[in-house]
Amino acid sequence: MSDDVQQNQVDRFAVVDDPVSILLRLENANLSLSEMLAETLHAVRAHLGMDVAFISEFRGGSRVFRYLDGSFVPLQLAVGACDPLEDSYCQRVLDGRLPELIQDAATLPEALTMPVTKALPVGAHISVPLRFSDGRLYGTFCCFSTTPDNSLNERDLNTLRLFADFAGRLLERHALSELRYADTLSRIRSVLEQRSYSVVYQPIVHLLENRIVGYEALARFSVKPERGPDLWFAEAASIGLQSELEIALIAEALKGLVFLPEDAYMSLNVSPATVLNGALSAALVGQPLDRLLLEVTEHVSIGDYGLIANALEPLRKQGLRLAVDDAGAGYASFRHILKLKPDVIKLDGSLIRNIDSSIESRALAAALIRFAEETGSKVVAECIETEAELAVLRELKVNKAQGYLLGRPAPITAPVSSVYNSSFSSA
Repeated sequence: MSDDVQQNQVDRFAVVDDPVSILLRLENANLSLSEMLAETLHAVRAHLGMDVAFISEFRGGSRVFRYLDGSFVPLQLAVGACDPLEDSYCQRVLDGRLPELIQDAATLPEALTMPVTKALPVGAHISVPLRFSDGRLYGTFCCFSTTPDNSLNERDLNTLRLFADFAGRLLERHALSELRYADTLSRIRSVLEQRSYSVVYQPIVHLLENRIVGYEALARFSVKPERGPDLWFAEAASIGLQSELEIALIAEALKGLVFLPEDAYMSLNVSPATVLNGALSAALVGQPLDRLLLEVTEHVSIGDYGLIANALEPLRKQGLRLAVDDAGAGYASFRHILKLKPDVIKLDGSLIRNIDSSIESRALAAALIRFAEETGSKVVAECIETEAELAVLRELKVNKAQGYLLGRPAPITAPVSSVYNSSFSSA
């Protein structure tokens, strides 16, 4: 290699950071996949002093340009454009007819058989395959210039391989994410279309009057994988179908309202998103709102409580009552109570569990009960499973409660009485 060529190589590496530093910065950058790959192409193109850098995908005998960087407009390249794979440098590099590193395409007989070599013209060209971790071929990572570059060497090729490996990992993660999304979408859509869900109702008992004052409607799913409703709703939320699934369950739950005594209410669970997008209001049209209690289920702080309050105000004026679920389970639930001013505060099961043996749980429960008294809210204790827990709650003046000790969730397909029968707990 001549002194001039060596100096060009030094200069090119001196004007930008080393490849590892560039990739570390990209790895830690808060960028989308497209932004990350665009930055990767730009970095490697600048690093190698090339005119164009691109990532192509091989699909059904075609080469599809997925990501581009450089002066490609005169070359009639565009994201999404495709051409026959067999007519490309990419295919010839892949099958060994052309080397991965080409300093001057005009010196290679195989390259000269391709019209594009003279038409562009193609001068320098570097290309490496993009493969996923299981060996599957995605496409190629390429750079080229319209002029030759005799300074290109094995170090440059290794640099391109380094960037290509990084790009391949990004593309594989994205491909896996898309597969998971498609799988999740198919599963949730199937649940909705096949109506693979049902509702069970758990009694809410007035401890002093020994009667059932309400029922909480709880979702159940009769499809694989077997898991709790929270996970089903979380998965639906990940693909934008949480509201649709919630409304389907609310509609199913409301079918049981005709079987409840006139003096008993039904408690429904809903997320803030479903309240805000208007789906809830539409689902409750024509329903006896004075017999419904809405439990806002959200385990993180809500962005704008004012929007939630405004959306619920017309319904609350018509008699709908509001409950904050999971009180005592975390800081978010306390913010919900302060901001939403609920009619009912539901003490979370984590607070009730072992309340008979935990001074801290008892103290926090007592504080919430006192807060409810001061603000005019009612208290319902959840997840009562032992007589000892129930005894403590009675001492704390909690009048309404639910849990396996008082009654297990069960379907309701016929009229039920408001008279509490302790045998219901074993149903």
